[in-house]
Amino acid sequence: MTTLKPTTRDKLKTVSTPTVATALFKRGFRNQAIQNVHPLSPVQPVLVGPAFTLRYMPAREDLNKLEVFRDRGHPQRKAIEDCPPGAVLVMDSRKDARAASAGAILVTRLMRRGVAGVVTDGGFRDSAEIARLGFPAYHQRPSAPTNLTLHQAIDIDVPIGCGDAPVFPGDTILGDGDGIIVIPASLVDEIAEEAFEMTAFEDFVAEQVDKGHGIYGLYPPTAEQTMIEFAAWRKMKGR
Repeated sequence: MTTLKPTTRDKLKTVSTPTVATALFKRGFRNQAIQNVHPLSPVQPVLVGPAFTLRYMPAREDLNKLEVFRDRGHPQRKAIEDCPPGAVLVMDSRKDARAASAGAILVTRLMRRGVAGVVTDGGFRDSAEIARLGFPAYHQRPSAPTNLTLHQAIDIDVPIGCGDAPVFPGDTILGDGDGIIVIPASLVDEIAEEAFEMTAFEDFVAEQVDKGHGIYGLYPPTAEQTMIEFAAWRKMKGR
């Protein structure tokens, strides 16, 4: 499991998923956003952490009966107990929310174990209860039936597709009110630094626009005066 540098984690907590998406796009990455997932609560904390994965496949009835949950080696159960503190459990549920990827009991267990958050491209049961936990959780929409009706947990800590995004174990997950972005592990430090710098400039631009400044020469900063004023603004703001 990749360990995030504390400085990198702190920087990522101050930037947005769209800003990171721009930094990744500059490097040729176009498919790093997990599509059609949403935070369960509008006030949940920003989610940052390395990915620990769980893969579901279509259920086969003779192999996916209720008694499989008695097996301590069951992939879903192992994912809940093995996901490292500070990591994010990311589930490939085949973009199918008709059956739940997990429910409030399992998500509460993740929270109490110190896991950073949970993401599925399917759905959760007990979604209102999960939303009240104050724990970063993302899904497509609420699901009522058990996953046994459609999904079969098959493997953990392997490369997966989640909402059409490739997720490799150890990739960094960033989640905010706009959604989830996946940052390749090899790039996370430089992406965090660039996004941090981009955020400072965009905050400066937003202030200028709010004061009535036009965007020509400001955004993008084609006027030399823009960067002079930005440098003065950073000094004044301590950024």
